[in-house]
Amino acid sequence: MEAHGSMLLIYALIAIALLILMITRFKVYPFLVLIIVSLLLGLVAGMPMQTIVKSFETGNGNTLGHIAIVVGLGTMLGKMMAESGGAERIATTLINWFGEKHIHWAMMVVAIIVGLPVFFEVGFVLLIPIAFNVAKRTNKSLLLVGLPMVAGLSVVHGLIPPHPAALLAVQAYHADIGKTIAYGLIVGIPCAIVAGPLFALLISRHIKLPKDNPLAAQFLGSDAGGDNVGNGVRANAPQRDLPGFGITLFTILLPVILMLVGSWADLVFEPKTLPNDLLRFFGNTDVALLTAVLVSFWTFGASRGFNREQIQKFCGECLAPIAGITLIVGAGGGFGRVLMDSGISKEITNVATAVHLSPLMFGWLVAAMIRLATGSATVAMTTACGIVAPIAAAGAVQVKPELMVLATGSGSLIFSHVNDGGFWLIKEYFGMTVGQTFKTWSLLETIISVMGLGLTFALAAVL
Repeated sequence: MEAHGSMLLIYALIAIALLILMITRFKVYPFLVLIIVSLLLGLVAGMPMQTIVKSFETGNGNTLGHIAIVVGLGTMLGKMMAESGGAERIATTLINWFGEKHIHWAMMVVAIIVGLPVFFEVGFVLLIPIAFNVAKRTNKSLLLVGLPMVAGLSVVHGLIPPHPAALLAVQAYHADIGKTIAYGLIVGIPCAIVAGPLFALLISRHIKLPKDNPLAAQFLGSDAGGDNVGNGVRANAPQRDLPGFGITLFTILLPVILMLVGSWADLVFEPKTLPNDLLRFFGNTDVALLTAVLVSFWTFGASRGFNREQIQKFCGECLAPIAGITLIVGAGGGFGRVLMDSGISKEITNVATAVHLSPLMFGWLVAAMIRLATGSATVAMTTACGIVAPIAAAGAVQVKPELMVLATGSGSLIFSHVNDGGFWLIKEYFGMTVGQTFKTWSLLETIISVMGLGLTFALAAVL
C-alpha cells in the first residue's frame, strides 16, 4: 500500500529522528543505521519491495562512483605531503612570514591550502602535529593556534572544490567548478577570518585548557623541542631536510590549477577541438587528482629519497582509515535516493514551493537539518543535494547553481555536536570538556554556517 502526501513527510521525519537516536543514543555504526533506516523508510512509504534495495544500491553506487576515487586520491596526496615533511615546510615558512605574533593567521592559511584535497578529519590529523608544535614554540594557547586551523579546514570542506563534499554538490547542481571555486573563496575567506583568528582571539581568553595534554606529548618528542621546530624537526623523527616551499605548494595546488584551467577551456580554445578536450580531460577532478598524486610520487617521494616500496606502503597505509567514512557517505547517498524514489523528495518540494522559500534558503535549511540529525557535514551535503537539486531546477525562481552549492555547503556546517566524529576528534586532541567543545568548536561551525548563508545571499543580489 502506497503512502501519500503529509504521511510521507511524517515518515521522513520519523526516519531522521530514528537515525539520530540510533547513532547518538544506541551508538550503532552510522553506515548500518543508514542502510536499516533507508530500507524501513522504503517499506513504510509503500515502495515495491523488490525496488527498495535496488534504489538504495543505485544511490549508494552513484555517490561512491565518484567520491571513492576523490577520497582515495586526496588521501594519498595528503599522506605523501605528510611523510615528505611538506606540511611541516608550509607551516614553518608561514610562521617565519607571519611572525609569531600573527601565528593564528598563518594557521588559517595553512589549513585552507592543506585542506583542499583531503577530508576534514584527514586534514585535521595532518595539521594537528603542526598546531601542537607551534603552540609550544610560541607559548600560546592551543585554542589560539588550533581554532583558526579547524575554521580553515571547515570552510574548505563545505564551500570550496576540489574538496570531495563540495565537488559532489557541484555535480548534483550541474554547477561550473571554476565559478564555484571563485565564489567559494569570496564567501569562504571572510567566514574563515571571523570564525577562525577573530573568534579564537576572543574565546581563548575565556577558556583555559589543562596544562598537560597527553596527545600533544606524542607529537612533541624530545628531539622536537620548542626551539628547533622552526628548523623542521618532525616529532620523534631525526633531523632531515624538507621539500622546498615552492614545490610543496605547487604539488598541493596542482589539482586546483588543473580544474580551473579545465573549466576555462572554452575561453582558450574552440569547443570540440582536441586542445579543448585535453584541457577538459585533465581538468576532470579524478584526472586532476591522479595527476597530482603521480607528481607527488616524484616531488614528495623519489626526490626526497623514498624508494618505490616505501611509496607503495604509504599509499596502502593511508586508505584504511578512510574506508569507514567512504562507506558512510555512500550510504548517505543511498538514503537520499530512497527519499527520492519513495516520493518523499517530491512532497518536500511541494511544501517548499507552497511556502515560497527561496531555493538558497531551502538548500541551507535541508542541509542544516540533516547535519544536526546525522552529524556528518558530508552526508548532509550529499543527501541535501539529492533532495534539493530537482527542486531548485524545477522552481519558479532560478538561482545560479554555484550559489546553490555554497548555500547547501553552509547549511551542512551548522552546529557540530555529539553525533559528529569531528566533535570528538577536536575535544580529545585539544583536551577539552564537552562543554568547552560546545563553546568553541560548535559555535565556530555555526558562525561559518550562518555567515556563509548571509554572504551567499549578498552574492546572489550582486550577480
